[in-house]
Amino acid sequence: MKDIIMRFSVIEDSRHSGYVVHKLEHILTIVMCAVLCGLDKLDEIMTYQENNHENLRKDFGIEKFPSKSTFSRVLSMVDGKAVGEVILQAMRDKIVSRGSVIAVDGKAIRSTGEKDKPHSALQIISAYLTENGVTLGQESIHEKTNEIPIFQQMLDYLDVQGKVITADAMHCQRETCRKIIEKKGDYVLGLKNNQPNFYSDVSLYFSDAELSKGMKCYETLEKNKNRLERRVCRKLTDLSWLNCRDSWRGLRCVFSIERTVETENKRTQETSYYISSLDESEDRLMDIVREHWKVEYMHWMLDVTFSEDSCRFISENAQKSLNSMRKCALAVHKNFLYNTHKKSSVKSSMLSALINHSYFCKLLEIS
Repeated sequence: MKDIIMRFSVIEDSRHSGYVVHKLEHILTIVMCAVLCGLDKLDEIMTYQENNHENLRKDFGIEKFPSKSTFSRVLSMVDGKAVGEVILQAMRDKIVSRGSVIAVDGKAIRSTGEKDKPHSALQIISAYLTENGVTLGQESIHEKTNEIPIFQQMLDYLDVQGKVITADAMHCQRETCRKIIEKKGDYVLGLKNNQPNFYSDVSLYFSDAELSKGMKCYETLEKNKNRLERRVCRKLTDLSWLNCRDSWRGLRCVFSIERTVETENKRTQETSYYISSLDESEDRLMDIVREHWKVEYMHWMLDVTFSEDSCRFISENAQKSLNSMRKCALAVHKNFLYNTHKKSSVKSSMLSALINHSYFCKLLEIS
C-alpha cells in the first residue's frame, strides 16, 4: 500500500500550490483505504477517516484530514484515467499473474446516464485476468462509440502473448482476431447474428443430424438441489465447408455449447456458438467459456458489494477513480484469501479489515 501512495504522488495536481493544505496522495490514500474496507460513499469515507485518524497517521504519515467538500472537489478534479493507471499498474506489479485467460467485458455505470437515454451512461471496458482477478487494462466508452474499436485500441498495449482472450459476440470481428494473433495470443469468441453469414453457416451445420454425428463431444451434468444442468460441447476442426474461413486470422475450430436446465417447474434449452484459434479438447474449451463468467461476476460484485450503479458522483473523473479502486479492492481481497487459504467471502474480508486493524495491516503487508 505504501508503494501505491508513492505512485499517487506522480499524478498531476492541478490545484494552485499556494492553496494546497492536503496532499493529493494523502486524499487518494484515505479514499483507497476506505474502499478496501467496502466503503465508497462520501459519508462513509468521512466516517472511516474520523475513526481512523491514529491508524492513518501511523501507517501513512497523514497529519491533516480533509473535509467532505475537499474529498468531493478533489475526486472530481483529479484525472480519473491517471488514477486508474497508477492503481492497476501497482496491482499488476504486486500480484502474481496466475492463469491464462483474459476475459473482456464492458459495464455501464447506470447512475451516470441521462433519463430515457440508457446509452448515455459512462461505460468502462475491462480486460480481466480471470484466475487472480487483476484488471490488466481498462478504457472508458462514451455514447458516440462502442466497445469494438476501444478494445481493438487496447490490444495495442495489452500483453496477450500466451494468453487466451474471451469475449462475447460483439467482439467477434476480423480485425480483433488479426490483432490477437499478431500479438501471439489466442481467442475464444462468441458467434451470433452480428456476423450473419458466418453464424448462419455454423448454426446450420451443427443442427444437421447427420453432420453432427462425426463431431467430437464432451458432456457434463451438474445437480444443485432441484436444479439439473446438462452441458454438451461439440467441436469441429475440419472447416473446409466454411467459405469465410480464410478471412479470419488464426481460426482453427468452431464449437457449440448446448445448455439444458431442468427444474421442478420448467425445462429450458439454449445453444451458443463460438470460434477459436485453439485446437484444444472439448472439456478445455468448455472451461475457457466458463472462465469468461468471472469478469461478469466481477461486475456483479461491483454492484452488490459497492452499489456502483447508484454511485451519485456527477463527475466522470470521480466515477473512473472509484471504479479502479473498487476493482483493486476486490483483487486484493481475493488474492489475500487465496494466499492465506481462508474460507471466507470477499465481503466478510472487507468487514474484517474495517473492524480489525491488524487484519487490515496483514491485508496490505504493512505490519
